[in-house]
Amino acid sequence: MRYPTIILFIILSNPLFAQFSEFGIGVGGFNYAGDLMRGYPITNVKPGILGYYKMNLDNIFSVRVSLAGGLISGSDKNPIDPFAAIRQGSFQSTIIEAAGLLEYNFLDYKGKKGGVRWSPYMFVGLSGFTLFGGDQDLSNSSIVQLALPFGGGFKYVVSKNITLGLEIGIRKLFFDQLDGFSDGDITNKNYQYGNKYDKDWFNFVGFSVSYTIWDIPCPYDFY
Repeated sequence: MRYPTIILFIILSNPLFAQFSEFGIGVGGFNYAGDLMRGYPITNVKPGILGYYKMNLDNIFSVRVSLAGGLISGSDKNPIDPFAAIRQGSFQSTIIEAAGLLEYNFLDYKGKKGGVRWSPYMFVGLSGFTLFGGDQDLSNSSIVQLALPFGGGFKYVVSKNITLGLEIGIRKLFFDQLDGFSDGDITNKNYQYGNKYDKDWFNFVGFSVSYTIWDIPCPYDFY
């Protein structure tokens, strides 16, 4: 353990590392699309929170690691077809997600000569998530699942340290048990199954505020 600790200490002590360090928190909501619901109806949004660390490689590219958690749910309350009207399925779980993302800013919003203090941005990456506290049968699934997060947002620099953001992120999943309904025995007419070819998805929409640490004079011109 000695050598990794020394290396981490050297990295954290480097002024260039600190120059690009950005910490943020956010609030928002999780939503689901799958066998029980199509699209992402706003009435189905459940509360969530987000924390992240970001390393700004330059004024355009950033690497971000994040941890998010909250509730996620879905139901056949507004059935999408006659089959769903008979099924009357539902679920609600707590979800925890850890992600690594690459961000791309379309404008040089922090540059001294950029002339703007805002920028739209996009991101893509890889995440892992787990579900617990729900009534779905997940006994045949791994407790940790992978997803491909992608999306975009808008950020605005309030000062050399403070940045506000609005983000929409969609997660493509690789399994069909988020809602507890997937392929089943179609000869059993209990209708308690879904479409095995229709994978589940979820998204997170949120507002965030971040703080950038500067150990050397900030080169950005805000005044």
